[in-house]
Amino acid sequence: MQTQSAEKKHGKEVEVCKRRSKLSTHADVIILGLAIFMVMLAAISLMLGRYPIDPGQAVAMLISCIIPLDVTWTEQQSTLFFNVRLPRILLALMVGCCLSVAGAAYQGTFQNPLVSPDILGASQGAAFGAAIAILLGFTAAVVSVSAFCFALLTVLIVLLISARAKGNHMMVVVLAGVMVSSLFQAAVSYCKLVADPSDELADITYWLMGSLTGAKMSQVATVFPILFIGCAVLFALRWRINILTMGDDEASTMGVNARRIRIVVIVSATFLTAACVSVTGTIGWVGLVIPHLCRMLVGADYRKLIPASMLMGAGFLLLVDDIARLATTAEIPIGILTAFVGAPFFLYLITRRKRI
Repeated sequence: MQTQSAEKKHGKEVEVCKRRSKLSTHADVIILGLAIFMVMLAAISLMLGRYPIDPGQAVAMLISCIIPLDVTWTEQQSTLFFNVRLPRILLALMVGCCLSVAGAAYQGTFQNPLVSPDILGASQGAAFGAAIAILLGFTAAVVSVSAFCFALLTVLIVLLISARAKGNHMMVVVLAGVMVSSLFQAAVSYCKLVADPSDELADITYWLMGSLTGAKMSQVATVFPILFIGCAVLFALRWRINILTMGDDEASTMGVNARRIRIVVIVSATFLTAACVSVTGTIGWVGLVIPHLCRMLVGADYRKLIPASMLMGAGFLLLVDDIARLATTAEIPIGILTAFVGAPFFLYLITRRKRI
């Protein structure tokens, strides 16, 4: 009897291992597919526009950055390619990747599938910083710096309030984020009230809608180090985020300092969110929708979910930006399009019978 019981137990363990291996292989295939899709979409996006560029010329211009080639393109095409289209595509890929991975990290850390990157008020803080800079007549570069600084200041205020409050720490952090967000949202409304309707009000409103118009290589170069470091930290901690979803007690039994890891994850995700919002304005729903789509494709294992979110988020925002700049003669702010996609999906999430 004992031999039969042991054999059954061993058989179940083998079956579980095979199932996990199959799921892991399936997830790897999906991640590879997402990477291929992202690269192909980026290549196609370089050629699309009101002034199309031949595929051969696009490839030649890219190669010319490394190896000198005979010039077969006009100066106008070169300016359009390197100063307008390429920085915009790179920024879309970076922002989509970072907002998605920040949303996935927040959802795992707070153990709440409906948490988004602006849960701690970073977006509203950035909006207030940008509005103040616009009212004071500063340049676009100063507006971005002001938005970034106020985004970090907002999250710092939230964390200080939660550190002094009593009760469930995660719940207190979320409530403090909602409260501080409301305060900064009211401050932004006041800025719009006192702004000049013919100039400043339009600039503030357009910034709040989010856009990749006017992207420059200088912006890409400025935010790239922050985005790269933040993504690298979250990617390195992806298996520890798995442990955080089990609870602090389970994490401590596995030798993981849950509080320390949670702080590192929150800080990294916050820097990503602040850097993205500072250069593009408020782009909602990406950090909420994409992690859920990836969870449906690769499962809840953050070792697979984090890279899948990075790739799908980059491809998604680039696709939406292509629609924004090509659908109509007057460019649609990208924040409007992401809301059109995100809101119906959010309704689907909260009405589906299967548990998220």
